[in-house]
Amino acid sequence: MLEGKVMEWLVEEGVDLKLGDEIMDIETEKIANTFEALDPGLLRRKVAQPDEILAIGALLGVLAPSDVSEGDIDAFIAEFQENYVPPDPENNEVSNAFDVVEVGSYRLRYSKMGDAKDVVILIHGFGGSADRWLFTQEPLSAHASVYALDLPGHGESSKIIKDGSLPGMASVVLDFMDAVGIERASLVGHSLGGAIALQAALDKPQRIQSLALIAPAGLGSEINDGYINGFIAADSRKEMKSLLQQLVADESLINRALVNDMLQFKRIDNVPEALRTIAAGFMHNSEQTTDLRRGLEDLSLPIKLIWGSEDKIIPAHHAQGLPDTVQINILPGFGHLVQLEAAADVNALLIGTP
Repeated sequence: MLEGKVMEWLVEEGVDLKLGDEIMDIETEKIANTFEALDPGLLRRKVAQPDEILAIGALLGVLAPSDVSEGDIDAFIAEFQENYVPPDPENNEVSNAFDVVEVGSYRLRYSKMGDAKDVVILIHGFGGSADRWLFTQEPLSAHASVYALDLPGHGESSKIIKDGSLPGMASVVLDFMDAVGIERASLVGHSLGGAIALQAALDKPQRIQSLALIAPAGLGSEINDGYINGFIAADSRKEMKSLLQQLVADESLINRALVNDMLQFKRIDNVPEALRTIAAGFMHNSEQTTDLRRGLEDLSLPIKLIWGSEDKIIPAHHAQGLPDTVQINILPGFGHLVQLEAAADVNALLIGTP
């Protein structure tokens, strides 16, 4: 992401903001969403204006105590604007924020934010990438060292899949931890990533501090195979847009840039084959093939479940009947990509992980 468009301010000057408060609606190159406060403080000045397109790091507004003068705020804004240098797309600064590590036969791309002792690993779902955590990784990094990786077959990681099963993908996450020197971590997984996180905890419970499962696979048989198979086969903007709109309750969040990004990803060599291999590892004949529900009872670690009530891919009723040890959070009015649709709400729930 190199820039974003300011759509609307959601707060007025003079409001005392708390961490995570919704500040403005923005449309990024990836998806439309709500920007939340990364710091608490009194909003003294709005700087960014509606319909303005701003680069990463641009000044949106000024937080300052009430005893700071208007003149001092004017001087701060003037100095910031005079010295601010937008990122150069030619230098690909966003890509440079990622690192690469060899994990067995895979080359995995990942990013890290934060330097706290506790570690969180974000695991995306089928067809996703580390970008699925666009509004999650930075807020969590104030509390932990937060890693987001591209799973094999996804993003910019290796596209030749050796083992697409849940145990096979879970072993990749555990081997990733070894490769980057992580002894123990909390796992946050979305959709297929949730099933992978749960499988990793069942395989190596001593390595996992806690689990946060967002609309996870693996807790019931039902799944929208039309979406999965359609995503693998889609090769036009019209097809891809209609598929991606199934991921959210508010279809307007799916913008042209996201559709184009997904089509470009799909056209990379070996991606369709990789996706078919991974899909065959967790579903067959329109049903999920792995049931991890019983395993939840065997885990003596904190487990949170987060689901959008309007999920069209994996129904939220899979959260019913789980052990009392699982903290269940159903967010009304949101879809499968609830961590993007309701970023502030999801982040508030995740802050307690670990």
